[in-house]
Amino acid sequence: MKIDGRHYRTIFPDADGRAVLVIDQTRLPFAFDLKRLASLTDAAVAIRTMVVRGAPLIGVTAAYGLALAMAEDASEAGIDRACATLAATRPTAINLRWALDRAAAVLRRAPQADRDELAFAEAARIADEDVASCRAIGEHGAAILADIAARKGGTVNVLTHCNAGWLATVDWGTALAPIYVAHDAGVPVHVYVDETRPRNQGAALTAFELHAHGVPHTVIADNAGGHLMQHGEVDCCIVGSDRTTASGDVCNKIGTYLKALAASDNRVPFYAALPFSTIDWTLEDGVRDIPIEERDAREVTHLTGRTETGAIATVQVVSPGSPVANPAFDVTPARLVTGIITERGVCAASPEGLAGLYPERRRAA
Repeated sequence: MKIDGRHYRTIFPDADGRAVLVIDQTRLPFAFDLKRLASLTDAAVAIRTMVVRGAPLIGVTAAYGLALAMAEDASEAGIDRACATLAATRPTAINLRWALDRAAAVLRRAPQADRDELAFAEAARIADEDVASCRAIGEHGAAILADIAARKGGTVNVLTHCNAGWLATVDWGTALAPIYVAHDAGVPVHVYVDETRPRNQGAALTAFELHAHGVPHTVIADNAGGHLMQHGEVDCCIVGSDRTTASGDVCNKIGTYLKALAASDNRVPFYAALPFSTIDWTLEDGVRDIPIEERDAREVTHLTGRTETGAIATVQVVSPGSPVANPAFDVTPARLVTGIITERGVCAASPEGLAGLYPERRRAA
């Protein structure tokens, strides 16, 4: 995707090949800055503090974090320490563990002297595969939007939640990829952007992306989505996912479940867009088994924005002394999901649907 006419990925090697650069998402939308990650600690802190965020991008950053760690200690113990450090940064997104397991397996098969170079090469492959997967998700999802536009004879209104665009991946995005592909193909698309409290990833990041790409959009308060659906203003919902079970339960940013309930009540199609690396084939019951990250209360009690003078300021918005809960994700049961859009196509949110796209994952009877 492009910013001011220049193509960027969200993560890419530095010129010397011994570090990586990432877009600092804590600075958006008011400043576009690159941050250099040169060590395991740098990568772990970037993931934990959400300098980088979004399940696919977290996974790629973890792979590069492991590569950076190999420059310090490429022993078996070094691999173990790096994987443990990175895996502990964010507990919900499965892509993190998937990328670490894949990269570590490659390294363990190689002589210690070769691990440094191999780790960077494997991280680059994971990044390239993510771009290809997201582009394919875009193609499959765009077909859904084109069909709605043809039947409606007008603009397709899509509601999304949080940020599942190119900032959440290496490029293209998951939930936003169909919107970008459809828009570029001339399909009239308009996006209702949930602000997505408490961190406002919709208002800050999704709106930033869509504006930069020229996609018509409107930012709405989180609680407005149900009202718009009741009045026929939403043609479909597309969200991303941080972990999806083998049964089709979708874990995504807190508030997604409420949108799915409203969509179901108003017969609005509700899709989740995600790559294969987001599917956790070991879990069936997402509500019971997916660990939900509890984040710092300050994300709820304080907001950061730009004042009328142009200064960036953080203000408290919650009554002093009130306790705060801040679960970062919720789980939408498969029964509320119309379909899952993957790099292999669109399927029902069910064991049979997912197994149809990924027959190699079908469990033996």
